[in-house]
Amino acid sequence: MGIISDFVAHNFRHFNSAALADAADAYLRHLEAGGSMMITLAGAMSTAELGVSLAEMIRREKVHAICCTGANLEEDIFNLVAHEHYLRIPNYRELTAAQEESLLERKLNRVTDTCIPEEEAMRRTEECVVKRWIEADAAGKRCFPHEFLYDALRSGDLERHYQIDPDESWLLAASKRDLPLFVPGWEDSTLGNMYAAQCIAGEIEHVDTVRSGIEYMMGLADWYQMASAQGSVGFFQIGGGIAGDFPICVVPMLEQDLKLENVERWGYFCQISDATTSYGSYSGAVPNEKITWGKLDASTPRFIIESDATIVAPLIFACVLGA
Repeated sequence: MGIISDFVAHNFRHFNSAALADAADAYLRHLEAGGSMMITLAGAMSTAELGVSLAEMIRREKVHAICCTGANLEEDIFNLVAHEHYLRIPNYRELTAAQEESLLERKLNRVTDTCIPEEEAMRRTEECVVKRWIEADAAGKRCFPHEFLYDALRSGDLERHYQIDPDESWLLAASKRDLPLFVPGWEDSTLGNMYAAQCIAGEIEHVDTVRSGIEYMMGLADWYQMASAQGSVGFFQIGGGIAGDFPICVVPMLEQDLKLENVERWGYFCQISDATTSYGSYSGAVPNEKITWGKLDASTPRFIIESDATIVAPLIFACVLGA
């Protein structure tokens, strides 16, 4: 064990800290038993620079698949190519509406305490990706959203723009490993809006040049059956929403809708959430509720850590890595 792991083991004894320590220990035991792990990313984890710790998890093969929102997919690249132009606003709670308008005029799009620069981040990425969409459309080639970004990173087209240590980009690490990625609802993203604009403008003729969420689910079904045949598959969920709800449903889909037999349920579950338990909220649902939907077993190790993922996730990752 390393300094951080020792610190967590010694100090994190009760309440959410104990849940963190228990979840990290169970994550390690799951991998040591031959299991694999899917991580899901909701919220603004890429803009929160989770790649600083997540990229190493990917390189060290502690993560075997990722399901994320379209925003998390693109915002890791935004940060990679435009970090020096980002603006941090520690006093964001005190901004007036007029000050928010001023940020808009400067083309600075705020995410909590951080502003993403439109020209340097979004338009720079757009230039690189749009040409790939148009080329694929003309050739009759269809790809998933992440495959276009993997290609952009692997080509080196963006390398001259890198403004952070490339080892701190989780998407770059994932592209090097060809990590399975699933991005449901990708159209709810900046690049998704850009793609729609290209289709409306007639620059892209075939709307389905970028493959859909249904096709992602079909690919996820293939991946899950393959992975679960080799060992138990765990589920590490950061936040809620579609990034978590979409992939966890693959198990009941295989069992209840495809009527397959002997479908293995998720063998580990952990959710980091700042949502309080509430009526009808997916993010606020306790893990036990997932048993009734055929996603988890009564025997599945289950953890919920009600805290800030930007604090909790790096600590768990450090424990898993033995830091």
